[in-house]
Amino acid sequence: MATQTRSAVNGFVLLALLLVSILVSATMGYMRIPAADVVEVIVQQVFGSESARQIDPVIRAVVLDVRLPRILGAVLVGGLLAVCGTVFQAILLNPLADPYTLGISSGAAFGASLVIVLQVFGIILPSSLSVPLFAFAGSIATLMLVLALAAGDRSLSSTSLILSGVIVAAILSAAIGFLKFLADEQVGIIIFWLMGSLSGIAARDLLLLGPAALLGVTVCLFYSRDLNIMATGERAAATLGINTVRLRWILLITCSLMTGLCVSVSGIIGFIGLIIPHLLRHIVGPDNRALIVLSFLGGGLLLLCADTLTRAVLPAEVPIGVLTALIGGPFFCYIFKKRQQDNGSAAF
Repeated sequence: MATQTRSAVNGFVLLALLLVSILVSATMGYMRIPAADVVEVIVQQVFGSESARQIDPVIRAVVLDVRLPRILGAVLVGGLLAVCGTVFQAILLNPLADPYTLGISSGAAFGASLVIVLQVFGIILPSSLSVPLFAFAGSIATLMLVLALAAGDRSLSSTSLILSGVIVAAILSAAIGFLKFLADEQVGIIIFWLMGSLSGIAARDLLLLGPAALLGVTVCLFYSRDLNIMATGERAAATLGINTVRLRWILLITCSLMTGLCVSVSGIIGFIGLIIPHLLRHIVGPDNRALIVLSFLGGGLLLLCADTLTRAVLPAEVPIGVLTALIGGPFFCYIFKKRQQDNGSAAF
């Protein structure tokens, strides 16, 4: 009971911090907008109400058309990547697993970049549909390849998984380099997938990310109890009637779909799925029923703060994927060294 209360309190705190961060971020930028005006614009838009106080149309356009889509996109992308990291770590019983370290993000970026190259050669596809579809296909293919390479190690140790991810990511890096060569004048768009950016997110992307977040997180929550039982071992899970093979496939495909969608709108943003689940697991424990929800809130909060920093604080906008890599790289080294010191014992 105490654990559930603590999880509820942490969830309330994260939600409050996220809402405050959304409001603060909407006020920051080249044009400083008072928080009261931001709230007024949002209330009028959501409830369709008219206010006695008139809001400048320029302020209204900046908030609704420029800042809010990017802010909400950062929350959804960060939340989905953190949930994917939580589920990957629970399935593989490995705190080093996340969409970036397993190479799945690179696979999705390769699929999205392929659409750009096909357009260069005259094969025109509707980007709103083809980019997410190709990104999803790339993420699934990469996941299968990584697991196939690591299959020789039945325990799926961190060394095997990360080494497989590094190998596949290196191959994909060379393949994307070749696509950049073929893309000619469109090479700048492919570089976008490699460095990651939230600047291109528009309202239409939210119509794709929103339902994906709702459906994907719901599926993960539905199987969260089974994930807890799987942590006790496959034999115990099978005794309790859980089909571990079916569970793995459902969750792996679901998380690969969410990763592919995130990459299709934001490019490669690494380490969100590594940092947030690891931190929260030490705060609230290993219960995936709470961890999945809290990871969504924590991932959205972290990516929103990072994007606000690069968008409105730094003198020049740094690609968000570069910033998260600078944060996550040392964190990854810390986790890896800690596992070595623990002689390979599980960090759950």
